[in-house]
Amino acid sequence: MIDIKLIRENPELVKKNMENKFQHDKIYLVDEVKEKDERYRNIRVEVDNLRKKRNEGSKNIGNLMRNNQKEEAELLKKEIADIGIKISEIEVEEIKLEKEIKELMFLIPNIIHSSVPIGKDDTFNVVNEVFGEITEKDFEIPHHAEIMEKLNGIDLESARKTSGNGFYYLKGDIARLHSAIISYARDFMIDKGFTYYIPPFMIRKDVVTGVMSFKEMENMMYKIEGEDLYLIGTSEHSMVGKYIDTITKEDTLPHALTSYSPCFRKEVGAHGIEERGVYRVHQFEKQEMVVICKPEESMEWYEKMWRYSVELFRSLDIPVRQLECCSGDLADLKIKSCDIEVYSPRQKKYFEACSCSNLGDAQARRLQIRIEGQDGKKYYAHTLNNTVVAPPRMLIAFLENNLNEDGSVNIPKSLQPYMGGKTIIK
Repeated sequence: MIDIKLIRENPELVKKNMENKFQHDKIYLVDEVKEKDERYRNIRVEVDNLRKKRNEGSKNIGNLMRNNQKEEAELLKKEIADIGIKISEIEVEEIKLEKEIKELMFLIPNIIHSSVPIGKDDTFNVVNEVFGEITEKDFEIPHHAEIMEKLNGIDLESARKTSGNGFYYLKGDIARLHSAIISYARDFMIDKGFTYYIPPFMIRKDVVTGVMSFKEMENMMYKIEGEDLYLIGTSEHSMVGKYIDTITKEDTLPHALTSYSPCFRKEVGAHGIEERGVYRVHQFEKQEMVVICKPEESMEWYEKMWRYSVELFRSLDIPVRQLECCSGDLADLKIKSCDIEVYSPRQKKYFEACSCSNLGDAQARRLQIRIEGQDGKKYYAHTLNNTVVAPPRMLIAFLENNLNEDGSVNIPKSLQPYMGGKTIIK
C-alpha cells in the first residue's frame, strides 16, 4: 500500500506508475481515492469542530446552573444532545469512507524502483548475469521423476491415492537428500549472520492481507474451515507478520532472518499440476530469508540476498542466472524483484528456483511495522524476502546436473556432511 500523500500531492506519478505496470484498468482508482479522501478529511474537520463545540457547551452548562440560569441550561443541553446525534451520524459516514479508501488503496500497486525494466509481461524480463559454465551431458537425461524412481526415492501413485495430484512421497536417499539440502541451506544462512526461525505454519487473515495482494491470496492460500486461520504459502508470511503493530528501535536494525517451513499452495489456474513429478505441487518445504531494514538500506540488502542464492546454488554445482522482472511481471506490493533460475540439462533451458523481492514499505504500511529513529520520529520499515532453497523444484536441477550415465548421482562436497559422508547415490 502506498502513502496516500502521493495521491494527494502527486496523483499523476501514481497514474504513470500504473501505466508502466500496464494496469490501465486501475487508473480510475486514483481519482476515486482522491475524491473520497477529500470528503473524509472535510468530515474529520467537521466532526472535530462539532466535538469542540459540544465540549465548550458542556462546560457552559455548569456555569449556567451555578448562576441559576436553569432555562438557558436546559436549552443548551438540548443543543448539545442534537450535536451528539449529528456527530454520530457523521461518524457513520466517516467510518464508511475510511474503510472504502483503505480497500481501494489495497488495489493500487506500489511505486516501482526506477531501475525496473518496463515491459508488459514476463517475456520482457531481462537476463542480467549468468553464473557457472554449462556442461552438457553426453547421454540422455531422463525426466526427474524417472531419476527418482530408479533410485527408489519417490512414490507418486500412493500420494495420488491419499491426497490427489500435486502431492508426493519421498523416500530413502532422495528423502534424505531433500532434508540435507534444507539443513545445508539453513546453516549457509546462519553463517551469513541470519537468525534461524521456525515460525507458525498458520496465520490470521489480517496478516495474510498485510503481506500479499487479494489476487495472490485467492490463488494461493488454503483457508482452515471454521477458523480465522490460513495455511502459509511461504514462511515470509509468518516472519513479516511477526512484526505486526510493532515499533523497532532504529539502532537494532537490520533484522536478518532465515526460516524453515512447509508451504501450502492451491496453485489455482496452474498449468502442469497434473503432470508427473514435483515441479509444481500443493505442498513443499522451503528455507526462506527475510530482512527488515531502514528504507535507505533496502536496495543494498536486495543485492546481497539474491547473490546469496547464487552462491548457494554454485556450491552445489548448479549453473544459474539472474533474471530481472519487468514492470508488468511485478506483483503489486513489490518495488523490485528478480528470479534466480537454475539450468536444466534435460530441457536445455533455465527455470525459476528462487524469487528475491524488495517490497519497500508496502507490507509495513499494511501491518503497521514502524521504526523509531534516534530523534524519536517514527517511520515505516522496508521488508525484503528471498527463497534460499525450495527442494522439490531445486531437486530437479540438482539431480539433472549431478547425474551420471549409470543413473547414480554425485553428492557435492558441501553437502556430503549432511548425507552421512556419502559421495554418491546409487
